[in-house]
Amino acid sequence: MMPRHLQDCYVIEDLRQLARRRLPRFIFEFFDGGSEQELTLRANQQAFHDWRWRPHVLRDVSQPELGVSILGQPARLPMAIAPTGAGRFGHPDTELGLARAAREAGIPYALSSSATTLIETIAEQAGGRLWFQAYVLKERDYFWQLLQRAESAGFEALIITVDLAVGGKRVRDFHNHFSVPFKFTPRNTLDALTHPSWLMQLLRHGMPVMENLRGMTRTQGSALATNQAIASTVGRGYDAGFDLERLREVRSRWKGKLIVKGITRADDARLAVDAGVDMLVVSNHGGRQLDGALASLDCLPEVVSAVGHRCEVWMDGGIRHGGDVAKAMALGARGALCGRATLYGAIAAGEAGARRALEILRDEYQRTLQLCGLTDASQWHADLLTHHPAARPQ
Repeated sequence: MMPRHLQDCYVIEDLRQLARRRLPRFIFEFFDGGSEQELTLRANQQAFHDWRWRPHVLRDVSQPELGVSILGQPARLPMAIAPTGAGRFGHPDTELGLARAAREAGIPYALSSSATTLIETIAEQAGGRLWFQAYVLKERDYFWQLLQRAESAGFEALIITVDLAVGGKRVRDFHNHFSVPFKFTPRNTLDALTHPSWLMQLLRHGMPVMENLRGMTRTQGSALATNQAIASTVGRGYDAGFDLERLREVRSRWKGKLIVKGITRADDARLAVDAGVDMLVVSNHGGRQLDGALASLDCLPEVVSAVGHRCEVWMDGGIRHGGDVAKAMALGARGALCGRATLYGAIAAGEAGARRALEILRDEYQRTLQLCGLTDASQWHADLLTHHPAARPQ
């Protein structure tokens, strides 16, 4: 049954369906979709289904401890909210709502450089533990200015995303006529008119823009991107020449913790850690970049084995259940970035929806911990899992 109200949402899929009901198709599918054939988008979730628990029993699990250390500071859960862009196209409170819900839950929130809320607004109106995710821009002066703004606003960590040398081909956005900057066409206008509550919110609050990229010169993409007005302005202004030397330069200039997101191989992981990175996030951009790439979870053990003793290794991609976070930790991750899982709540119901998503994930994570016979995060180990791809749902 498709839930009609937030109080009827008990799993992340309920929040996804609530968002789907509320939003025009072209908006919902921008958040929900992946690149090209969406092989990697599906693989990210399937990878979690392919592992099954072998739990301990006959243990006292009456007092579970969910807290962990993240980058040297205590957090109440082994999670952080992943950076996601264009949030206010879904709900006017998406990014502020996610940041406030993260602060309340005692975990970090990562703001995307392609967010529709200013760096300074998040710092002033949300607070908490804030990370800033920066795409590497061709306009280098503008890039350094963004980092300076984040540092001045008190953001504790910088995330450099390295799997976006060029933008992914997001086919759903072609078909739905979704672009940034947004343009109404006959197809998406009809779609919008059938969702009056969303449309009224848009008219009341105004057309969202990538607030932190205002003033940046837009670089034209391919003829296909220009003619079809693909939403992947993603990639047009980003620097395909970013390399290890540039990463070292970022490390020398950024005074806080440095996170690199988008690593899937041991050799790349070693290079990044040698450059002074404090955390690696094993990630394929949620299946929105290179289609046909391995699922993030499948790449995790190799990276953990290579550098897990030298820095924190986290992962993202495909997490829809608190038990997915637990599986990642059993395979060696120190925690997980949650992107769509929390985003669905925020685009469905703003801050209240973001809080509900985190409540669901927290409850599921704690329940999994206890039902596996454990009492804290230090006890996760790979022997609790068995790989069983034959159990794939039909």
